[in-house]
Amino acid sequence: MKKAGWALSAVMLLGLAAGCSSQSSDPVGSGTEAPESAVQQGEVELKFLMWGNQSHMDVYEKLIAEFQSEHPGIKVKMESVPFTEYQQKISVLAAGKSLPDLAWVSERMIPQFKQNGILADVSEFKNDAEFNLEDYIPSTLDLFREGDQLLGLPFSTPPIVMFYNKALFDQAGLTDPNTLAVEGNWTWEQFEASAKAIANTNAQDRVYGANFFRDWKTWVALSSYSWSNGSGPFNDDMTAFTWNDQYGVETMEMLDRMMFDDQSHPKAGEQVSFDAGNVGMFFDVYSYVSKAREITNFEWSIAPMPSGSQGSVSMLGQAGYTLFKDSKHPEEAKKLLKFFASQSGIQATSTFFVPPRTSVLNDDAFLNQPNNPPKEHILQAVIEEMPKARIIPGHVLWQDIDNAILQGFDRLFGRSGTTADSLAQMQRDVEAILNR
Repeated sequence: MKKAGWALSAVMLLGLAAGCSSQSSDPVGSGTEAPESAVQQGEVELKFLMWGNQSHMDVYEKLIAEFQSEHPGIKVKMESVPFTEYQQKISVLAAGKSLPDLAWVSERMIPQFKQNGILADVSEFKNDAEFNLEDYIPSTLDLFREGDQLLGLPFSTPPIVMFYNKALFDQAGLTDPNTLAVEGNWTWEQFEASAKAIANTNAQDRVYGANFFRDWKTWVALSSYSWSNGSGPFNDDMTAFTWNDQYGVETMEMLDRMMFDDQSHPKAGEQVSFDAGNVGMFFDVYSYVSKAREITNFEWSIAPMPSGSQGSVSMLGQAGYTLFKDSKHPEEAKKLLKFFASQSGIQATSTFFVPPRTSVLNDDAFLNQPNNPPKEHILQAVIEEMPKARIIPGHVLWQDIDNAILQGFDRLFGRSGTTADSLAQMQRDVEAILNR
């Protein structure tokens, strides 16, 4: 697997972030929109597509209002689509030649969009002294490079972290994960034991020790077990499915024990949420902090992923802005992109996202957002983990690969056959796609 090539100095102060993204499944909504009747003659209307939740949209409403004030001849219409439907939505819009002018994209979408040739080149930003592209951490731009072209700009580079309910740890008499990590004792074995100790199977006071799944379609957090032991779901160049090995089997057997034996993990389809207070540990990209900050009924924080024989390894998400070639207003769209991706724009969105600009990453304002986790926990779970984090390799057939893996999880959840048999079938299905 390819490690994220972060060139971060020890003095950098900050997170997802992919990440990337919080890859939200909130309902479709809209922000600062100009109704069709409100668009005056001669004005340009730009369409901006994203998958954010309402808190994210509130930030963009303010940004859009400021942009429109500075550019009175341009209106911006924002729409949010659930992340699980987002890539398909872009594909449908591309087929109908009705793509937005500017959109969020995640790391897994880029290979398909590059192959489809729908992304616009924004290489001219390299020569824009005011924009200062050199402020971007170089490795954050790699995903968007295609030869001499630059096909987008990142705004979020979040690692997956573990959100935990400190009250439940205290209630179970357990040492918190941050302390254990400092001691070198935050291992997968300790994680599983902690989840079992936290769990309460009483129907009226049901508490789960842990939850790996945001929406039962997001399985990537489980990759960390294999990565932390020197393996992973795929090889470096995404030509083989390698999860059907010792560590893949151990991952699925751990999940099976937690679901069915210890009952410390929800079963497939059960709807639970960390912010409700009945889940001890929850894995998501750092951007989930936008929802966690609203929690008032219990103390929570973030911690690194548990360690295997090779230490702790998180998944690094990445999300960015792209323009599309078919835009009817390419120059106006570039102005909006420049505004969103400027230092001040990245500063505004760093409320939720791990910033790719060095100037913002080094700013204490990122660490000291209201209701943030303690500064030392952000440094420990985000900054110190980012150099080790890994990106899932991209592929033009990612949606098909993802569906094949999800079908494998369905077999695991239904306990139809052994774990080894299920993973072997998963390998056959995925590699049939990779070999097309």
